[in-house]
Amino acid sequence: MVCAMSAIAQAAVPDAQGHFGRYGGRYVPETLMHPLKELEEEYFRSQHDPEFQRELQYYLREFCGRPTPLYLAERLTKDLGGARIYLKREDLLHTGAHKINNAIGQILLARRMGKTRIIAETGAGQHGVATATVSAMFGLKCVIYMGEVDCERQALNVYRMKMLGADVVPVTAGQKTLKEAVNEAMRDWVTNVRNTHYILGTAYGAHPYPVMVRNFQRIIGDEARRQILEQEERLPDLLIACVGGGSNAIGLFYPFLEDASVQMIGVEAGGEGIQPEKHAARFQGGSLGVLQGTRSYILQDENGQIQLTHSVSAGLDYAAVGPEHAWLRDQSRVEYSYATDAEALQAFMKLARLEGIIPALESSHAVAEVIKRAPRLRKDQVVIVNLSGRGDKDVSQVASKVKL
Repeated sequence: MVCAMSAIAQAAVPDAQGHFGRYGGRYVPETLMHPLKELEEEYFRSQHDPEFQRELQYYLREFCGRPTPLYLAERLTKDLGGARIYLKREDLLHTGAHKINNAIGQILLARRMGKTRIIAETGAGQHGVATATVSAMFGLKCVIYMGEVDCERQALNVYRMKMLGADVVPVTAGQKTLKEAVNEAMRDWVTNVRNTHYILGTAYGAHPYPVMVRNFQRIIGDEARRQILEQEERLPDLLIACVGGGSNAIGLFYPFLEDASVQMIGVEAGGEGIQPEKHAARFQGGSLGVLQGTRSYILQDENGQIQLTHSVSAGLDYAAVGPEHAWLRDQSRVEYSYATDAEALQAFMKLARLEGIIPALESSHAVAEVIKRAPRLRKDQVVIVNLSGRGDKDVSQVASKVKL
């Protein structure tokens, strides 16, 4: 049985310096210390500002499309023959993924701070699209950094960002994926701190980003909790979500952390198998280190050099994991598993065929885990899978790998 954290322990995490136990913190150039402190102060001030909260809730409801449904996947449940499976339908949000929850919150903060220019990094492109969307809505200049490899495999999202008026900058350094896009965004921010806000897209980076992004994303779990109590009159037995940096997962998990009866599984990218440079499962082959502003589990060699990663899913193809996830693993509160590329592709097709829902390849990793787990559970048990995004962006890539 998993033991829930006490209310005192949860309230103390992170501490005032952004530490989740030995993880987190703020490891950045001196130039960025002031904008991070400014952001921290404005964020915590906004949490107690009724006007900010009213504005945020208005846009989440009227522009983004919240609340999202909690949908009973009856055919998938029947096919697997075990627990009742619910899908938290973040794929139905405006722009097609959970990323808009955080982007809308951060753009409102940027306006309060008087910033006129927005930058962001993106892997799968959904965060880039969400950032470009909110920047267009408020008339702010927007620049998105994206690895050249990801630009090619997510060409649809690149075009969407450009349609929305963003400048998309392909990054050609290193592996040409998400890590390099973050590097370029941070270089930009160092140069343009006076007028620029960096809308970081996941629960990672220097404090206050991990806690801030978590709290903007916790609406997923807050809604899911209310919805499952209405539909089943009980809490779920199991929550499952994919984990790249980890924002959709921590958003679902956080409101349930003190419920000892609720098990949670985060699913990383197993790629082509757990061998160096063939996967992005940080808890399977990583070690403690510092990368891009924070301390967490990182895929690195014995000399501390960041290893290459691989995943069929651009959004999970990252060498580090959010610090709160590392802490929750140490607390034995959340279990972390992985799904391979082949398993994710299989899950992608299975959900499409059984439920008429085409999931993002990121979300397909979570679906792959429920395919493994549900048949081993009793029929009276309940599972919630976070369907973090839709798969339109991935169709061409899947078509090159799956013959119909």
